[in-house]
Amino acid sequence: MQKRPRHLLPTEAAAELASASGTADEAWAATGIRVSNGRVVEANGNDFVMRGVNHPHAWYTDRTGSLADIKTKDANTVRVVLSSGQQWPMTSTAEVSTIVGLCKLNRLICVLEVHDTTGYGEVSGAATLSQAADYWIKVKGALQGQEKYVVINIGNEPYGNKDYERWTSDTSAAIRKLRGAGFRHAIMVDAPNWGQDHSGTMRNDARRVFEEDPRRNTIFSIHMYGVYENADTVRDYLGYFVSAGLPILIGEFGDWHTDGDPNEDAITATAEELSLGYLGWSWSGNTGGYLDMVHNFKANSLTDWGKRIFHGTDGIAATVKEATIYASGRSGGHPGGNGGTAPRRYLYA
Repeated sequence: MQKRPRHLLPTEAAAELASASGTADEAWAATGIRVSNGRVVEANGNDFVMRGVNHPHAWYTDRTGSLADIKTKDANTVRVVLSSGQQWPMTSTAEVSTIVGLCKLNRLICVLEVHDTTGYGEVSGAATLSQAADYWIKVKGALQGQEKYVVINIGNEPYGNKDYERWTSDTSAAIRKLRGAGFRHAIMVDAPNWGQDHSGTMRNDARRVFEEDPRRNTIFSIHMYGVYENADTVRDYLGYFVSAGLPILIGEFGDWHTDGDPNEDAITATAEELSLGYLGWSWSGNTGGYLDMVHNFKANSLTDWGKRIFHGTDGIAATVKEATIYASGRSGGHPGGNGGTAPRRYLYA
């Protein structure tokens, strides 16, 4: 990977970035995004349903402008790929701080994830969840005070189809490590089996993992690809968590996959019916354009998948509500989507 170039913020953006950062004292007094009665809520207690996309920052560090582009498509959340250094160059504290600042400037909730854990047990050199937790502790300086804006997704798809029985104990241990280090953020955890939980491990043990979080502030993330071809399978999995009073969202999904044809219509419809979040994979930059939402990072060049997730039935534009934390911000109400008449004004690095 090439070394990340230094990007200069416009004068206005830099000034607002500094003013938006807040102080540690202000942050520790805040509650932040949290789980309440099985739902994800904002610091003020308002229900928050994520509607957004994944962005591959770790592999395209010069594409920070994509955060503003994603906002133009009415997303309220972006899940950003970071690296802890095991498989790709480590995303620095300064980079994390810039990403968080740009999410805030563009009125997005920021889900940050370590991708190096992907397929642990099957992928040589993949990071453990404990190593991912160590990474979050290293970059803690960029995250303190951001509990209202940031969710920490400990590690992407932390087990493949080997040794996934360790998911429960390893996930709980990583959560405790972060809590012991003082993290008060909402923590998101991905399922094993390449995120798809075909073994039912996360489903069966979610209650235990949730209760072992000292702050009871853990959100579960299922990735829906070929395992979720059938609409009944989608409804059964998501409905189980809702009935159990456990917070769940779809952290990744697409309109097709090499392991089968995910039922994106059932995924978006069920998410909307149950008021659950979803984050599609991914904005751009996949090999050969596989699962890209836009061509070559061009915001106005949507692929068929991009057209579907942004403008299709139960898609982002039709169902999104911006986080209320931004209601008193510079831009006024929600810029597009549901409600608000503020002009579109997005800031790039």
